Amino acid sequence: MPAGVPKAYTQECGACHTAYPPGLLPSASWQRLMTGLERHFGTDAALDEATVRQLAAWLQANAGTYKRVSEAPPQDRITQAAWFKREHRSIDAAVWSHASVKSAANCAACHSGAERGSFSERSLRFPAGLDARYRRAWDD
Repeated sequence: MPAGVPKAYTQECGACHTAYPPGLLPSASWQRLMTGLERHFGTDAALDEATVRQLAAWLQANAGTYKRVSEAPPQDRITQAAWFKREHRSIDAAVWSHASVKSAANCAACHSGAERGSFSERSLRFPAGLDARYRRAWDD
């Protein structure tokens, strides 16, 4: 996670999902997401204009610029990015819908450092209550 994370980012965005590091999406994706908060993936996540300006500026300044995020993923969804799919290809579909995981967007279910923007494989944890037969993806 870059320095200077606005408090509103962790409070507002982090209230519903992981406050994703801005480097996970290109600038164009963040721009579209911030201009469509009233229809944010099926939810009204609208914010006051000053907060939108503050967060949009921070997201733009810290957006991903490296090769794996050079193209916007389908629907600007991090979980639809080619690199995300490649990194998670061995995860069984049943894992994403398990009660302790809920969806692929819940990074913190498996990545203990997700709230800090750390997704190191060394800090992976097996989700609580998940059947051991799915453990193979964590043991790779």
